Amino acid sequence: MKHKLFLLIFLGAFVAQGHAGLLDSPEAQHISFPDARLTVNGLAWFDEDKPALYRLPVRLKESFRSAVWGLAQQPSGGRIRFRTDSTVIAIRAQNPDTSGMHHMTTIGQSGFDLYVNNEYRGSAWPDKNGAIIKEWTVGQGGVQRSITLYLPLYKGVTISEIVLDPKAHIEPPAGFALRKPIVFYGSSITQGGCASNPGMSYEAQVARWLNVDFINLGFSGNGLGEPAVANAVSEIDAACFVLDYWGNPSPEVFKETLPEFVATLRRKYPETSILIPGPYFIPTETWTGQTESAISFKRKTAQKFVEKQRRAGDRFIFYVDGLEMLSREHAYGLVDGVHCNSLGFYFCAKGLEPHLRKALKLKARRTGLE
Repeated sequence: MKHKLFLLIFLGAFVAQGHAGLLDSPEAQHISFPDARLTVNGLAWFDEDKPALYRLPVRLKESFRSAVWGLAQQPSGGRIRFRTDSTVIAIRAQNPDTSGMHHMTTIGQSGFDLYVNNEYRGSAWPDKNGAIIKEWTVGQGGVQRSITLYLPLYKGVTISEIVLDPKAHIEPPAGFALRKPIVFYGSSITQGGCASNPGMSYEAQVARWLNVDFINLGFSGNGLGEPAVANAVSEIDAACFVLDYWGNPSPEVFKETLPEFVATLRRKYPETSILIPGPYFIPTETWTGQTESAISFKRKTAQKFVEKQRRAGDRFIFYVDGLEMLSREHAYGLVDGVHCNSLGFYFCAKGLEPHLRKALKLKARRTGLE
């Protein structure tokens, strides 16, 4: 009995200490967001829209359909990066929307992932009121570490502060292998549905392997290749564009919009690489003739369009067979027969990686996972 009482007292003290941790310490460094010492990557228009964490610029809001603008307020692909010798990293944030989808984790939809020196360390997620309050112990003092916080894939968020040890130093993050980002445009698959964690979309995974910046312009259910979005995408001076939007438009709309989307980009960037993946494997292809017909049509559309462009002299456009990203043998990497789980996104990243390396003239990896 005495041992049980002691354990309860100890646990109570431990919980109390955790609650009154760095976030509640007046001596800690409470860095209000945004702050020049905290680099924001993945949100192309952040400098003009801050502190809002939007994926499209407010000044063009009226040019987008309301559904697209609503999705643009979900900061998929956004990251906060810096270097510090702090032993603890803490965050205070708020989700305005606490609803959830049945086929995706709360962390993936609404939470944050913490990576330290490019390694996953943990996640944070909202309580029932949407509050996100989290502290992570990341190591001993006196050691500079690269910190990356991945923002939610599917819910808007406001960040109040990042909190560090009282005497911690903050430095700019390390540079990327390329000066310009890779820009991905597409559907819910591109946005990150249904990765279990914000850091596990296929773009996030392959970007870590390549050590490159990326911008996620996937719009769930609304990647239709429309001119207003193409014009916005063309504002970004990218290392490469990946047009992965086969999932949403009808076959006819896909065939109609793809040439004009590419033309919009080519007017400003005649020699920037453009990758166009075809559809990956959808299980209903095997027994539903209509689905098989639509998916096959889109594969042929993308491939024939790229071949035509290359015959016309465009050496910087490439077709990616989506079956190299996710094949029938990898169908267990899907959540609902359409969207990827984190494993499925790993397959997608592995399939896309060599095509990106070739287009960007980056050396192949030598060993294992990165």
